[in-house]
Amino acid sequence: MRLTLVATMLLTACGSPSFNGAALDPAEPAPALTLFDSTGTPFELTAQRGKVVLVFFGYTHCPDVCPTTLVDWRHVADSLGAKAADVRFVFVSVDPERDTPASVQRYAARFSPTFVGLTGATAAIDSLKSAWHIAAFRDGNPTDTSSTYTVSHPSQVFVIDNTGKLVLMQSAGMTVAQITSDIRALL
Repeated sequence: MRLTLVATMLLTACGSPSFNGAALDPAEPAPALTLFDSTGTPFELTAQRGKVVLVFFGYTHCPDVCPTTLVDWRHVADSLGAKAADVRFVFVSVDPERDTPASVQRYAARFSPTFVGLTGATAAIDSLKSAWHIAAFRDGNPTDTSSTYTVSHPSQVFVIDNTGKLVLMQSAGMTVAQITSDIRALL
């Protein structure tokens, strides 16, 4: 009886981690993500196996959630210390009209030189939006040629574990401590 109780307690303790973000159950392989970085080198999500990957879709002219998310990521990386080397922070622009691979990388690097900034041609971004099941679109009049438009986009961060499975969605408004706790549970 005593052995059964101890075994039950151990199995319960070894169960799935408890997350602050929304765990996807069951976890599924992350959708494909292949874009070129500012040097023309392809960045492939599948090549990141062995690392936890955070993916955020936004744009460099975003006035609110994008810079807030990347500042939070910088604090998360700082909190992780040496373990941050086991995490990839990936910012993908969904505004290919204004954002180039170089401008997106410069934007991401303003928050941390280790952050990856990516974008692509409109067709590539449209394909990504479909594969990741996200809505992102230019607000206002689509024929407006000014460069002051905003882009509606998701505020969630997609979290992929070190086996390439999409396991978690983190929402805007989570604290750095909550985000860090989730990432530590996956490392």
